[in-house]
Amino acid sequence: MRVCGIELKANNTILTVVDNKEFLNLKIKKITLEDDECQDSIKEYFSKIEEFLKVNCIDKLILKKRAKKGNFAGGAVTFKMEALIQLNSICKVKLISSQSLSSFEKRNEIVFPKELKKYQEQSYLCALND
Repeated sequence: MRVCGIELKANNTILTVVDNKEFLNLKIKKITLEDDECQDSIKEYFSKIEEFLKVNCIDKLILKKRAKKGNFAGGAVTFKMEALIQLNSICKVKLISSQSLSSFEKRNEIVFPKELKKYQEQSYLCALND
């Protein structure tokens, strides 16, 4: 099963794909929402997400949740991006908390692949957490 882990940071969607728990080093590692106030930009972002999921035959998407309030609350743009991702017609989306990811990492001895970029570590943990 192909699983895509996603972490949202600012206006970037950080992507990591695993196939049966094996890391796939894909060319596309980020998709950016250029202007969250422009309808054309939002439509382009949504189509890029759907195209990525379709082309890479993604079966399931696991998205790292952001806090809704407090010091570590996610920005408004990331919530808009999350909604667009959840609207995809390609695969199911599951949300996972930061606490669950930390707990998963402590319970398992995670070895990050050499090809994995540092900024992809959280999305990689999301993908493994299936």
